[in-house]
Amino acid sequence: MFGDPLKTMGGDDTFLGFDYGDKNIGVAVGQSVTRTATGLETIRVTTEQAKWDAISRLVQTWRPSACVVGLSYQLDGSENPITQPILRFCRQLEGRYHLPVYTMDEMLSTVESKHLFYEHRSKRSTNFGEVKDILSAQLILQTWLCHVAQQGLQDA
Repeated sequence: MFGDPLKTMGGDDTFLGFDYGDKNIGVAVGQSVTRTATGLETIRVTTEQAKWDAISRLVQTWRPSACVVGLSYQLDGSENPITQPILRFCRQLEGRYHLPVYTMDEMLSTVESKHLFYEHRSKRSTNFGEVKDILSAQLILQTWLCHVAQQGLQDA
């Protein structure tokens, strides 16, 4: 993946965040100026072509400066079964869209997204399973934006 995001990031960059899974990919959008992220959608992976068509549509719509992908490891730091597929997805994003791709530890994003869902949901009929990937993508990107901003403050 690419190097230091602070060296290439402007004041008003837009980013796409991904919570990658074999069957579903949560997507969020965020801005460096506000350091906030918003969940966009869940891509249902029915075929490789459908997956990349959906991602291409999002890249065209949002024109991100970079992408951020949640990277999953075990609590002891060893790889999960999904770690290598996530890294392959990152390389494919870089190759297809010629954008920097950064990773963010997603170890607790599902737990946090569940807490966020039940704390802030407006419709009782909404099921956590319907939005968990979107919320996880939002948390991954939000955490990364705050982490990058914090690094910038420490380096100043």
